[in-house]
Amino acid sequence: MARQSEAVLPEEQIFYPSERFTRQANVKSREIYAKAQASPELFWALQAERLDWFRKWDKVLEWNPPFARWFVNAKLNACYNCVDRHLKTWRRNKAALIFEGEPGDARVLTYWDLYREVGRLASALKKLGVGKGDRVAIYLPMIPELPIAMLACARIGAPHLVVFGGFSAEALRDRINDAGAKVLITADGGWRRGKVVPLLRNARMALEGAPSVERVVVVKRIGQELELDPRKECWYHELVAEESPCPPEEVDSEDMLFILYTSGTTGKPKGVVHTTGGYLVGVTTTLHMTFDLKEEDVYWCTADCGWITGHSYLVYGPLANGATVVLYEGAPDWPRPDRFWQIIDRYGVTIFYTAPTAIRAFMRWGEQWLDGYDLSSLRLLGTVGEPINPEAWLWFYQYVGRGRCPVVDTWWQTETGMHIIAALPGITPLKPGSATVPLPGLKVDVVDKEGNPLPPGKEGLLVIREPWPAMMRTVYGDEERYVKEYWGRFPGKWYYFSGDGARKDSHHYFWILGRVDDVINVAGHRLSTMELESALVEHPAVAEAAAIGKTHEIKGQAVVAFVTLKDEVFAEIKRGKRSWQAMEEELKAHVTAKIGAIARPDAVYFTAELPKTRSGKIMRRLLRAIAEGKVLGDLSTLANPEVIAELKRRYGDQEV
Repeated sequence: MARQSEAVLPEEQIFYPSERFTRQANVKSREIYAKAQASPELFWALQAERLDWFRKWDKVLEWNPPFARWFVNAKLNACYNCVDRHLKTWRRNKAALIFEGEPGDARVLTYWDLYREVGRLASALKKLGVGKGDRVAIYLPMIPELPIAMLACARIGAPHLVVFGGFSAEALRDRINDAGAKVLITADGGWRRGKVVPLLRNARMALEGAPSVERVVVVKRIGQELELDPRKECWYHELVAEESPCPPEEVDSEDMLFILYTSGTTGKPKGVVHTTGGYLVGVTTTLHMTFDLKEEDVYWCTADCGWITGHSYLVYGPLANGATVVLYEGAPDWPRPDRFWQIIDRYGVTIFYTAPTAIRAFMRWGEQWLDGYDLSSLRLLGTVGEPINPEAWLWFYQYVGRGRCPVVDTWWQTETGMHIIAALPGITPLKPGSATVPLPGLKVDVVDKEGNPLPPGKEGLLVIREPWPAMMRTVYGDEERYVKEYWGRFPGKWYYFSGDGARKDSHHYFWILGRVDDVINVAGHRLSTMELESALVEHPAVAEAAAIGKTHEIKGQAVVAFVTLKDEVFAEIKRGKRSWQAMEEELKAHVTAKIGAIARPDAVYFTAELPKTRSGKIMRRLLRAIAEGKVLGDLSTLANPEVIAELKRRYGDQEV
């Protein structure tokens, strides 16, 4: 993908909102920016009126940098706002979830249905001993029971941690242990490209080293004959059969709603903590503004609930707004590359929110797969997960949106909880490849290494200068890490450092340049280089390893591993007892088993040594430059410069 800073677009490549769209838009005037800037706290207080509160706040914001409390002393319940309150209106019988499974099975749950299902599971969890503050792990495929489980936890004040169903047993175990989860909700399996993902088997392996889990609740999704251990495991359908909905727990605005684990620059995943009041205000407001949500919309966010996009813009944001949400279990190309277009046609989807990774795959497969499908219901498109290159933006606009749907690119993170930079489609001119401008009430900037603002055209570090409602509150169990990683970059300035590089253009539009730390963004999913390298060196054949991200036309970045084998293994390969190809496949499989399929390296490059500084630090910058075929830059700090020449000769700019 071309660097976004190199994307220089002529004036005619600015796409202005149509008069027709602006007339019906939720935000019709730019005055909203001025009002929000004049008094951010008043702005967010007004937005908070979108929710139902059991008790209003004494103060909108209490800011003791870098710790924030939003809507101080207010009481509410996230599940009540997403479900119960809609029963008092005509939405009671409105479709809340439209589910389609990969095999083609389908279910529709109205808000009344959702209330009953969520309430029954909440009551059942209470009988299992789950109380306010207890953590519940959720390891499920993309089926209705996943958002139901999230909402059931919220109903009783039990923070949930959703673990992506593609993660391995070991990754699940690490997250359960860090959070000290009391109950695990999983399934007998899930479907992925026609094959069964063995979730229960993985869960059982994980629990061999996770003593905090007392009970396991199993959803029957695949229908395989399985024997459950009655001492610890129970079937979901049997557990909730005789239950009736319990009332929602009254929780404080700052009570924890969920923990969501994301990779960092160390091997240990970070448990990002989000609380209830500010988070719910943030996601409810931004969904309403950036996607211009209407009562009659059929809204589809293709993200998995194992990631923040699924939390904020598939479950909590849409349901708090009373939306009709499409939920799809499978892959976009199963059984053919037209599956997404079938779903949009079948259910009359009006808002379609997906990742640049998917869009680039659609481009590769060809627009012929859209032929024969009625996509005229679409009125707005959105992208999320990573910067979108202008070519993909224009393809999405032309072939999926038929040249009439705004494409709202959104920049935000697990840590921010909500959209930070995004267009308001009724008033914001769009530039393909740019996330446009910060949303009302948010102060974002591009700064140098000392935290000084940079003028347009200069590349720098992307920061948020003031607190916002849906901001993370801490790293679970590691307050020091929260302060150091996110707020300690610029001494004397309490700026949130995003970890991304960016620049502003002459119109003050933001262009995101990608990560500046050692995190790899694969299809919008952040993977730590340290976590990948730790998995590689656990293999008995590996002496040392370095992982980098290489530009990939579909995934944004692909994982490439540089590996030094132990001498005896190297000797075996030289004698013909093993092959390089077999070794590469073995290491790829090993990483998959340790972390999950999303982390599987696209390529493994073998080297006698890794390039290091004189202090022994691996120079990943040089490895990335070699893989990309770019200029290497300064080599003066290298302890072993001869390694670079050999690596460049063997692996420079190879296809992955």
